[in-house]
Amino acid sequence: MPFKNAASLNPPYLSVALISACSLAYEILLMRLFSIIQWHHFAYMMISLALLGYGISGTVVSLVQRSLLPHYKLVYVICLLMFGLTSTGNFLIAQSLPLNAEEIFWDGWQVVYVLLIFLVLAIPFLFASTAICLIVLQFRNHVGQIYAVDLFGAGIGSLGIILMLYMVFPVPALIALSLLGLAASLIACRELQLAQTTWLASGIITAMIVLIISARFITLNISPYKSLQQTLRISGSALIAEWSSPLGLISIVANQTIPIRHAPGMSLNASQEPLPQYAVFTDADNVTAITGKSENPLQLAYLDQLSSALPYHLTRLDEVLILGAGGGADILQANYHTIPNIDAVELNPQLINLVNDDYSQFTGNLYQQKNLTLHQGEARGYLAHTRRQYDLIQLALMDGFNASSSGLYALNESYLYTVEALKLYLSRLQTNGYLAMTRWIKIPPRDTLKLFATAVAALKQSGVESPDMQLVLIRSWQTSTLLIKNGDFNTEELSRIKAFCKQRSFDIGYAPGIDPAQVNRYNRLKQPVFYSAAKALLSDQSEKFLKHYKFNIAPATDDRPFFHQFFKWSALPEILQLRNQGGMSLFESGYMMFIVTLFAAIVFSVALILLPVSVLPTKSTRTTKRVPHVKVVCYFLATGLAFLCVEIAMIQRFILFLHHPIYSIAVTLTSFLVFAGIGSQFSMLISLNKSRRLVLHMAVLAITLISLIYLLVLESMFSMLATLPAALKIISAIVLIAPLALFMGMPFPLAIASLSDHSHVLIPWAWGINGCASVISAVLATLLAIHCGFSTVLMLAVLLYLSVLLTFPEAKDRNNQGEVLKPAQDLTE
Repeated sequence: MPFKNAASLNPPYLSVALISACSLAYEILLMRLFSIIQWHHFAYMMISLALLGYGISGTVVSLVQRSLLPHYKLVYVICLLMFGLTSTGNFLIAQSLPLNAEEIFWDGWQVVYVLLIFLVLAIPFLFASTAICLIVLQFRNHVGQIYAVDLFGAGIGSLGIILMLYMVFPVPALIALSLLGLAASLIACRELQLAQTTWLASGIITAMIVLIISARFITLNISPYKSLQQTLRISGSALIAEWSSPLGLISIVANQTIPIRHAPGMSLNASQEPLPQYAVFTDADNVTAITGKSENPLQLAYLDQLSSALPYHLTRLDEVLILGAGGGADILQANYHTIPNIDAVELNPQLINLVNDDYSQFTGNLYQQKNLTLHQGEARGYLAHTRRQYDLIQLALMDGFNASSSGLYALNESYLYTVEALKLYLSRLQTNGYLAMTRWIKIPPRDTLKLFATAVAALKQSGVESPDMQLVLIRSWQTSTLLIKNGDFNTEELSRIKAFCKQRSFDIGYAPGIDPAQVNRYNRLKQPVFYSAAKALLSDQSEKFLKHYKFNIAPATDDRPFFHQFFKWSALPEILQLRNQGGMSLFESGYMMFIVTLFAAIVFSVALILLPVSVLPTKSTRTTKRVPHVKVVCYFLATGLAFLCVEIAMIQRFILFLHHPIYSIAVTLTSFLVFAGIGSQFSMLISLNKSRRLVLHMAVLAITLISLIYLLVLESMFSMLATLPAALKIISAIVLIAPLALFMGMPFPLAIASLSDHSHVLIPWAWGINGCASVISAVLATLLAIHCGFSTVLMLAVLLYLSVLLTFPEAKDRNNQGEVLKPAQDLTE
């Protein structure tokens, strides 16, 4: 029963919803912030540390609930207040640590810094979760409603932060979330009729004023190893403008002293310099350039000295599609070769506005020329809609060399370089048309060979009997270009390829019928590894070659879209032996950070789950029933693991449908949380007339059936709905997610309600177990996706949900009697 002094109060629904919204928004904002100051792979750490905070809160409340509950009102308000203060303060502490992910194998302190960041940033989530956990424990007769409000608020927060980031920069967004956390504490004072409201409100308002004043002094401490920071150290470099959105922080750098020259892999034989340029960085890396207008077309001749210019020398091209317009270099290259019709696709509207508006005079209105049609959107999304056929599809070089060569993109999903993507590109080519893809050169070879293997697989799956006749690979000193023809290369084309490479001192990595003596001539390696690898990948021994190659260069697929992940565990001993001889450059830093995060998640989570076992009472003195602890552990561990596995797998699946990671995260996460909240409330209503176990069986059966159906038909459904407008696609996504999320919201509150009857002292512990399981799941699901695929992740989630049918935490009668006994009274009575 509820406490006597709270009998007339309702749960503080509004402040619960607001703090849930703030904590989820803070989690997504941290992903954005760490993508800027560090690297993309820190997103997985942000998910885990958020959930770690929730796990710690369960442990804290489990251990000291007897002391906290009599003062739950004041503790609740203080927790909300501390979330508001620490959300900004702890981020500033975390970003001040001298972390360098690339040194993590050389410098043991880097692991310490990672763990410190992990713990420091978990603290705001600890306060938010402790507040909600206290309310669940205090008002446990309303657990369904509280859980529903919690999830609904989190769903609104995940959508709200995306909208906010379109309007303000990340730092003001951080301040806004802190202020909302402080506002939640003010609202809680009113909702709970707190006696100390006056002096607390004064303190909260003072904190708000201090936070607003200090906001102007807060800046992002970007890693000195990112390209932007390195460029700014060059004499004369100046940051002249910045724009921000959920898609990235765009930074413009100019240099009047040492002109910027961005032309990746340009031939060393080139005699002409690039035109004046501004460097454009996305999230302080991924550099591209905005090029000044040319008074004479011949001033663009330097673009003909790039490996990407090859297809323009093979035949007359009339219809060209450029995927990844960026700052416009590929469009200028097409203009130099007088292409009459150019279509270009660019994902980031910021870049489009940059070239179209802010720098339109500088570029000579590049994006407004008559022969160009510009499309804002994702590459595969555009190709799914159009039925146009092209003479050339050019996939631009879109990632930064430094991060790529360091393996910092190892966990970055890319649906541009999968087997399914290449098949789509090939289907939009005219007969004898070309698909050209340019990548950075790594030694030993990785990217180029993985792309070649993916191309071979795509051709074979498209019904091509002799893929060796449709592939050409060339390389400069820095880049490689893979050319796939929709038909066999003829003798004339092969002659032109040889002439093109000879004039620019480029090497032919592979071409049909190429003499081995004609490869590895200019940018020489000890062995012609590109040629020998290409021959092996085209042979009937390709599977054996892939198995024994030092790196993972197996074709990327939509189910495993981690194109940039090359690490093999079998190579680790050799890499460690070469640790002091440059061998660590062969290990992907992003993957290493991921492993450290997983290690930290497991260590902290196991400790947090096991610690309460030794101190919590194994039975209640006020009831003759008990819930076996092993069931509590197994049930809440399984539900925590399963929920995140399904959520992460579905976010990835819907990227293909919504054609944008940001839209997928916002729509999928919001839908899951909101409809899971509805499902929570619905399960409580159903259980009034039916047993909780029966409701659980219904929910798990529905989750299993829907998940299996989606595994079989979701891709086909996406294809059927591919031509819908964006708004209808979002509605369709919500409709598809809703039934699965609805039933996924039922298992947790059903078990909490069961515990509240006879073992409510275990509720905080169960809360912590579920949170800690989610900590592990956020990282483990991604690890399984990398090595096994997202379908495997979804199947694991189904098995975990089925397992909870055996571990539902029902009370057992110690006297072996079946009568229903009186629930345990509250601890303070």
